[in-house]
Amino acid sequence: MRINKKLMVIIAVVVLTAFTVVGCNSSSNNDGSSGKDVATKGPITLLYVQWACASATTHVVADILENELGYDVELIDVAAAAMYEGLASDEGDALFCSWLPVTHGEYMEKVGDKVENLGTNMNGAKIGMVVPDYVEINSIEELNSVKDKFDGKITGIDPGAGIMKCTDAALKEYALDYEVLEGTDATMVAALQQAIKDKEWIVITGWTPHWKFARWDLKYLDDPKKVYGEEEHIDTVVRKGLKEEMPDAYQLFANFSWTPDDLSAAMALAQDMGDSKQAARKWVEQNQDLVDSWLPEEK
Repeated sequence: MRINKKLMVIIAVVVLTAFTVVGCNSSSNNDGSSGKDVATKGPITLLYVQWACASATTHVVADILENELGYDVELIDVAAAAMYEGLASDEGDALFCSWLPVTHGEYMEKVGDKVENLGTNMNGAKIGMVVPDYVEINSIEELNSVKDKFDGKITGIDPGAGIMKCTDAALKEYALDYEVLEGTDATMVAALQQAIKDKEWIVITGWTPHWKFARWDLKYLDDPKKVYGEEEHIDTVVRKGLKEEMPDAYQLFANFSWTPDDLSAAMALAQDMGDSKQAARKWVEQNQDLVDSWLPEEK
């Protein structure tokens, strides 16, 4: 039996960012649970990074595990590399935000056959450099010619993210004389919001699906060298042995598949409600037929 999961994950990522733990309990309607009379199983640990897409996805799956399958769910927010390390060392059970083939390709190569990829849960993802629509350039190749407009800075997210590694590669491939600012999804969005309010030029590390594209008029800068790859897919990855130990959860994870529109709606709810757990509960209630199609056959 695996013990002290949280402690072991902390040890594995001592040089990475701190994490927060959100427990999902099935005892009360007041905390976002459905109130269904389900037996408690588990615990089961889901790993994710505090990106809008990863958070929304993981909270939706956690809600289903809790309210449909009766699991005691633990959500652990870690850095990107730690998600894969956690699964490989059996200190986490699943993650739902493996961006492939480019963004997280290096992480998957490192863990190799120590984890199991259950396949794609969403197609049509994309990463790259993003600017407001009013910015008067259309390609990464043009950035050096308007460096002063951007103050020589690209606003990024957490340093362990795959998109940041791609951006470092883009600096070299395009010989960009820019500094990449590290931060988080939240700080990147805050900088974008302020720049748009002031009609200033800003370039960020962006990805879709993300709710920011619904809120503001944005565009990707062309990437003729394909440093950021082309279309990405998002996969579900689990630890080895999960199928034998938690077959119903494993089947849910294997069945889980949705569209960018589904994920965008879940992200929008989380953003509007300001509570990821409550937003996930509402999304599940609004999409019960789709959720039912993911459940194990015995359900």
